[in-house]
Amino acid sequence: MKELSAPLITSGLKTTLIGQNVLYYPSLSSTMDTARREIKQGANEGTVIIAGEQTGGRGRLKRAWLSPRGNIALSIILYPDITALPYLIMIASLAAVQSIETAAGIKTQIKWPNDILIDGKKVCGILIENEVKGNKVSSSIIGIGINVDLDVAGFSEIADTAASLTSKREKHDIRIKMIKALLTEFERLYLLLPDGKSIFEAWRARLATLGQRVRATSGNLTIEGIAEGVEESGALAIRGADGVVSKVVAGDVTLREK
Repeated sequence: MKELSAPLITSGLKTTLIGQNVLYYPSLSSTMDTARREIKQGANEGTVIIAGEQTGGRGRLKRAWLSPRGNIALSIILYPDITALPYLIMIASLAAVQSIETAAGIKTQIKWPNDILIDGKKVCGILIENEVKGNKVSSSIIGIGINVDLDVAGFSEIADTAASLTSKREKHDIRIKMIKALLTEFERLYLLLPDGKSIFEAWRARLATLGQRVRATSGNLTIEGIAEGVEESGALAIRGADGVVSKVVAGDVTLREK
């Protein structure tokens, strides 16, 4: 599989903000940690950190995220207005969906709030870390990991829940095409802000979770019922067997369809 590089990614990229500065590393512990260091050194908004392999990646709720060579692990640095924060998870999810469908031609769905699924299995994870001081956002880092060429059967902890875009029978490198599509769509959506209504509506339309019986857990709290709707803030409304509707906030829970 061809080695990635910053020139390969930026060549022909028609964005004006996202990806105008790409920092590529053959191997990193975490693109999120590297992005944080770049922010301290004054990195421009839209800077993208990409790793050929990521050895210490993490997902939501401090879970590990596997990203050996042949897959996509990147982080995008933003300096958004605080009103944009609820939409970042939606923008990242929609951009990931679009990049997969553009590059691989595979239909995907979004599991609330931001897992990208193929046939019910997770192919992409998204992690957002915001630094907020008072009523201002100092920085946001959007981490996106996509299983492009991952032998999921070789990892017992994810063998039943994860998916990959290619298999050993289908060896064609779609990473460059996918990264360019991801950055292009991310910028298109990000520049729609502060008007996020169309972003919210597009994200809601792709949610596979709505109408499903779900269980949301946060610490010792468990909520079970039907995922009845979602608010523009990103909160999920779950109606329990007693008819009571509970609101679940993205980032605080895990969600499992039953």
